[in-house]
Amino acid sequence: MIEFDNVHFAYGSRHVLRGVSFSVEVDERLAILGGSGDGKTTILKLILGLLKPDSGRIFVDGADITQKTEGELREERVKFSIVFQEGALFDSLSVKENIAFCLREYAQMSEQEIDHKVRELLGRVGLEGAMSLMPEELSGGMHRRVAIMRSMAAFEPKMLLYDEPTTGLDPVNADVICRLILDLSENGKGFIIVTHKIFDAIKVAQRFMFLKNGTIVFNGDKEALLRSPIPEIQIYRTECIVA
Repeated sequence: MIEFDNVHFAYGSRHVLRGVSFSVEVDERLAILGGSGDGKTTILKLILGLLKPDSGRIFVDGADITQKTEGELREERVKFSIVFQEGALFDSLSVKENIAFCLREYAQMSEQEIDHKVRELLGRVGLEGAMSLMPEELSGGMHRRVAIMRSMAAFEPKMLLYDEPTTGLDPVNADVICRLILDLSENGKGFIIVTHKIFDAIKVAQRFMFLKNGTIVFNGDKEALLRSPIPEIQIYRTECIVA
């Protein structure tokens, strides 16, 4: 479904991705690991067409999205659900209105239908009773759950994208989010999770890529990851041993 072909990208003079090539099928569960500034989130933005590569090509369902207009990219973006780091809820809107906003913007639904859909989505994550709360009243874990369900409100995505979904959460709430990610991937729906927390990645993913200095230095399954001699991966792996 997604293919990167020799993709290069830089923010000004700072090179972030250097000749990155990989592919992901729609039903895969992929974790992209690496340090800060190594291009993990940049890859998600490139998939959505929010950024364009300096060179190389990106394909979604066989179509080269680097050549598409903004209008054409809209049709590609609805294939994905994305939750960026920290969730980015609207501070001035209640939990209900945060989710209803997407439905009013993109779905042809009556207010009664919107109310029913919001309750259904929040009920899936145990937060129907939080509809009237404001984002500032939510715990970190609740905030992430609302953000995930908001991202899925108006569309039925083919694939889910998560940017550091457990960062800043305590172990209990991080585990709740990991279980939610797995629940939402049932029935063959794949996802890409970007994270620096290898312990959480191992809970949910089947394949792992590790970025270093803008290149992919590892691409394999859990067993290969845990055996990898790459020093940076060994350092990250300490998290699993300690946990």
